[in-house]
Amino acid sequence: MSEHPHTAAISALDREGTLARATDAQFDVLVIGAGISGAGVANEASERGLKVAVLEANDFASGTSSRSSKLIHGGLRYLLTGDLGLVRKTARERKQIFHLAPHLAERRWMVIPAKTRARLMQLRAGVSTYEKLGQVSAEDKHQRWLRDDVAANEPLLNREVFPYACAYREYVTDDARLVLANLRASARRGATVLNQAAVEGLLFDADGAVCGVTARCTLTDRTFKVDAKVVVNAAGPWVDALQSMEDPDTRANIQLAKGIHAVVPRSRLPLNHLVVYEASDGRHLFTVPRGDVVYIGTTDTSYEHGANVWPSITSEDVRYLLDNVSTYFNVKPIEESEIVGAWAGLRTLVAEPGKRVTEISRRDSITVGSGKMISIAGGKLTGYRFVAREVVTQVASLMDFNYDPSSPNEVLPGGDFDGDLDALAATLAGQFPVEQAVARRLAQLYGTEATKVLALGSAPLSTESKMVTGEVDWAVLEESANHVEDVIYRRSRVALYEGAPRSLVEPVAQRMTQLLGWDARTKDAELRTVRNRLAADLAFGAESVYVGATGHTAAVRG
Repeated sequence: MSEHPHTAAISALDREGTLARATDAQFDVLVIGAGISGAGVANEASERGLKVAVLEANDFASGTSSRSSKLIHGGLRYLLTGDLGLVRKTARERKQIFHLAPHLAERRWMVIPAKTRARLMQLRAGVSTYEKLGQVSAEDKHQRWLRDDVAANEPLLNREVFPYACAYREYVTDDARLVLANLRASARRGATVLNQAAVEGLLFDADGAVCGVTARCTLTDRTFKVDAKVVVNAAGPWVDALQSMEDPDTRANIQLAKGIHAVVPRSRLPLNHLVVYEASDGRHLFTVPRGDVVYIGTTDTSYEHGANVWPSITSEDVRYLLDNVSTYFNVKPIEESEIVGAWAGLRTLVAEPGKRVTEISRRDSITVGSGKMISIAGGKLTGYRFVAREVVTQVASLMDFNYDPSSPNEVLPGGDFDGDLDALAATLAGQFPVEQAVARRLAQLYGTEATKVLALGSAPLSTESKMVTGEVDWAVLEESANHVEDVIYRRSRVALYEGAPRSLVEPVAQRMTQLLGWDARTKDAELRTVRNRLAADLAFGAESVYVGATGHTAAVRG
């Protein structure tokens, strides 16, 4: 079906082989859920020599781990609560993730506006403590911006109200691609990684311990079993549902919180740097430039509608993000109609009865249930490797094997360069007939593997997009993309960073039809699903629900 050879362990063309490997052996560790926590556990466990399998009910990173603010940051705000230990760990972790995948931990200046010199001094004191805890190098130390500096570096800031600013280093990632990098690293060591594989029940041994699962391939509706010595529940918003399979008397452990981001053209909000500022209720909001867009986030509201792949975005959510923009920046108020993209995700917080969502700790919770299944709740993107090491420590105690959590990790796929994205992009543009802006986008997404992506096809998929043809092939052959939605939303990220990529839907579907052998009916269903999904992203205050070909729900206006 494809003229391209495929050797990667995560390939949509090798699904039958992956299913066979999943059912033909007993694994040391079976991870349920392929968000950042599950992917991190799979990578850590496989690197220590364990035989690993991963099952994901939908697509890799299809939930929370593709809907974050996409920041690798140390939690400066936790200094206010005196949680120095957490700040120290996460601030230092930024450099470690940069070492493992510099294309997925891009150093950027984070700007905090200040109204007075006294506030600027207060900010600098806090940031200096943050930098000491994080062992920040001299060249990355914060900068003090006075009025002329603000005018030169971030001219859009309202200098009449905020004549000063403190700029310090943080890191921007791509959350879904960080998940994929961890999964592919584990697969290269022999891990069996399968998406569209929904766990429908747990298996128990004679002693009552969980020893595997029954699952269903959602592409073929075929059921199968996977055996494992230890099962890890990293199902995110569905963690409680799996725990209830282990023990029906287990009480709910998590509280869901919704966070949304709105995307506007960079021409409408032409920022040079990340800017963090306070909303009217005191919450901190981020504005993050990415290519030709800027995204604004995030909200933090209680979500009582149960686990959902596509939580709805309301007009109230959007207005909350937009209302403060013109206070901090010299721009006309941004209207809902100017938003070109949006995403909503559910945070899984460890429940603390009596507390509001904004007051609940973002710490992780790792528990071992009555059936010895290890369950993960809570946690932050930046600290995913801490969670992985805690889990593998628990696995080691259950399996009685030696594990050194301090041993270093291998560089993730695409991360074998010094972090200079501009230099990498220049190399790519010199090797292939692509513009510098296209090359830089590819460098950000794929790192050094962008060379392999471009070798599969360097022609643009559309005159309105920077996406190239090789990305579709790469997504299918190397990253197990089974649906057009997978490519548009979580592999190429164009649904997030290119506004409304409707011109890409047809060419992506056409190439996937060639690669995967779809018939006309399947292709039409794929097109309908993604077009409805893209429309739903901007249908704030939607009144009805559309269920697409993939089985995912998408709200559309009634």
